[in-house]
Amino acid sequence: MAKYSLFGHRDVSRLAEAESVVVIGLGRFGSALALELMRSGTEVLGIDSDEEIVQAHNSLLTHVVRADSTKEATLRELSVPDFSSVVVAIGDDIQASILTASLLLKLGITTIWGKAVSDPHGEILTQLGVHHVIYPEKDMGKRVAHLVRGAMQDYIEIGENFALVKTAPPASLIGIALGEAKVRAKHGVTVTAFHRPGVGWSYTSLDTVIAEGDVILIAGDSERVEAYSLLR
Repeated sequence: MAKYSLFGHRDVSRLAEAESVVVIGLGRFGSALALELMRSGTEVLGIDSDEEIVQAHNSLLTHVVRADSTKEATLRELSVPDFSSVVVAIGDDIQASILTASLLLKLGITTIWGKAVSDPHGEILTQLGVHHVIYPEKDMGKRVAHLVRGAMQDYIEIGENFALVKTAPPASLIGIALGEAKVRAKHGVTVTAFHRPGVGWSYTSLDTVIAEGDVILIAGDSERVEAYSLLR
């Protein structure tokens, strides 16, 4: 029988029956992800090989286990095959990441998210058949680069060549109804929502009039939304 240390207040087999996720690897990324899942109401089984990390997450997650995720027997004992979603957030040991992902696929997990620390790492995970490969450091670097070089307050890349940008409106948009401003026709972007101090976020319509101090959310081609955010 595999040996591991278990902390938590629910039986793991019952946890697997609920709306829950397994997060393997509780480093900075895995920990942040697991804690955010807990805040959103999703129960989490956290797995890590480091005793100190496991102790630090005791009482923060539904269950937290010190275990070796590269052992099939351990994954079975923890009822991991009964979970529908697993995140492999191991970043400091590529071999362990790949072995763990391979075992999860062998066990028939419905949905697997894998953290990749490099393009070759991501390519291997993809070739194995991991459903979703993510590049946290790479994606954050790209996002921050857009924020640094422009006037954007936030930048989210939705897909290839499409983005959502939070920014201050240009002077040409203030005091004019969006239908009259014709932002999409002139600039190729769409003002989808706006935030007004003391009011909050609202969807836009053709009759919406943007005021001084508002913040707008624009969507469109990545280059065009970035160019529009630079207008003043």
